[in-house]
Amino acid sequence: MTDQVFKAIRAAIMNGEMPAGYRLRIRDIAAQVGTSVMPVREAIRRLEEAGLAERVPHKGAVVKGLGLTELAHLYDVRRLMEVEAARLGAERIEPADVDRMQQEYDQMRAAIDAEQTIAVLDHDEALLTILYQASGNPVLVSTIQTLWERCRSYKIVGAQATLMADDKTPLWSFQARLLEAARSNEPGLAAKVNNESLLNATARIRDQLAVETEAGKGVPLRGSSSTGLTPIADVVAADGRPLSAE
Repeated sequence: MTDQVFKAIRAAIMNGEMPAGYRLRIRDIAAQVGTSVMPVREAIRRLEEAGLAERVPHKGAVVKGLGLTELAHLYDVRRLMEVEAARLGAERIEPADVDRMQQEYDQMRAAIDAEQTIAVLDHDEALLTILYQASGNPVLVSTIQTLWERCRSYKIVGAQATLMADDKTPLWSFQARLLEAARSNEPGLAAKVNNESLLNATARIRDQLAVETEAGKGVPLRGSSSTGLTPIADVVAADGRPLSAE
């Protein structure tokens, strides 16, 4: 049961239903998923260990937010790791895996046209995962994926802002070039493109956070307030059945 509750809350964080600063009220979550409070407490503890939740004085557990400095540090680490993962992956990737990257790219472009933020991010990450797995270093890949989870709320902010802009090319142009670098097995080019992509993403997210914070409607950073509770929509177990009480 704890695993199911953990996966349900994590999914709500990943799809933006629970943004940074969202209060994780134990009894409310237990009522929504149909279980006792104990699995929820344990699930939240695991979220804290994973860096997805934190304890805030007078508020309890919340979805973890990042200060601008910490966010910049996280993206710096991502850039170091993902540039190397792209370099290694492009050098070693097989044609069949490049074809899989192409499929994810095509689905990502369709999601951009449909302005489906979460689908855009999911297909982008799937495309990158295929390339990074070709590096042959599973520890590198899993570490990168953990960093993706920690900054997911902010990736959503950046993607949403770009989807609403006239120029949507930053959401697909780097991936198109990365795909070509992988297809031609050019590690230097893949590393260069990934470096440029992450610098661009960092700038877009920071600019949008500055705009929305000034307007008073931005994604909460660490220490900011968050009120209200948006129910977890249709929380179900992995096999599709509603979570049973425990």
